[in-house]
Parts: sequence; C-alpha cells; structure tokens
Amino acid sequence: MAVFARRAEQTRLGGVGQVRNSMDRAAYLLLNRLDLEGPMGVKALAAGMGIDSSTVTRQVAPLVDTGLVKRTSHPEDGRAVVLELSVRGLNRLEEVRSSRRELMSQVTDGWTEEERESFCTLLTRFNSALSARQSGPAPAESAANRAPADEPADTEPPPAS
Repeated sequence: MAVFARRAEQTRLGGVGQVRNSMDRAAYLLLNRLDLEGPMGVKALAAGMGIDSSTVTRQVAPLVDTGLVKRTSHPEDGRAVVLELSVRGLNRLEEVRSSRRELMSQVTDGWTEEERESFCTLLTRFNSALSARQSGPAPAESAANRAPADEPADTEPPPAS
C-alpha cells in the first residue's frame, strides 16, 4: 500500500514526467469540481467537497490570482459571487488530465481491455470503501458504487494502446 501511495503521488505530481503538467491536489480537485458542476458559490463548493468554506476561500485565491478561476456575479442575485472555471483554467485542467491519461496508458500498455476495466472497477470500489469508512456508516450497496466526494472519479479505463 505504501508503494502504491508513493507512486500515486508521483503520478499526481508529474503525469508523464513533465513538471509543467503537475498540479497541486487541492487545485485539481477545485478545478475538477467547477468543471463537472459548473459555477457555484464558495459555500456550495465547500459543501460539495466536504471541507470548510474558509479552506475553499484560501485555496481558490491563488487560482483566481493566476486566472484559472474567475469570480462573477450570481445570475439571480447580483450581490452574491460565484466561482467559475475560466477558459485558461479549463485548458490547464485538460493539460493535466491528458498527461495523467497518457501516463496511465503507458503503465497499462500490456493490459487487455478487460484487465483495465477490472482495475478501474476495483479501484473505484476501493476508493468508495475508504470514503465510506471516513464519513461513517453507509449502506453497503451505495458505498460500493459511489465515487468519493473529495476525489474525482478519474477511473475510466486508460485508452488502449
């Protein structure tokens, strides 16, 4: 497990070994959530990720400063602010995703499609079980089939080589 965790961290940091394709875990999770769910306020983003609003505010600040996320007025209440993934943020997220997919493709090059699908199924199940254990008791069926709230699913089979 320790070797797996270390290798997973190396994957997160470098993708296909290019330093420029690395991304901080918190940044990746925030950008991924905004991409999947669209613009939202800090409270909704925090609730969806299971973290405190002040943590989201602190983590989003550098993303806004670098132009990956933009703050806009809420469409129904102009006084409220929503966070939105910028075009630059989407492009950066896609760079990182692409690099990770390429690495997974290289790592699983000799695997059959069935092996890749089994791996993804079991990894998703494993992540769900860990998530359920951290969040308290949950029905076994829903816990086994649910993607963790704080991690992107990112378990689609790597592309065949």
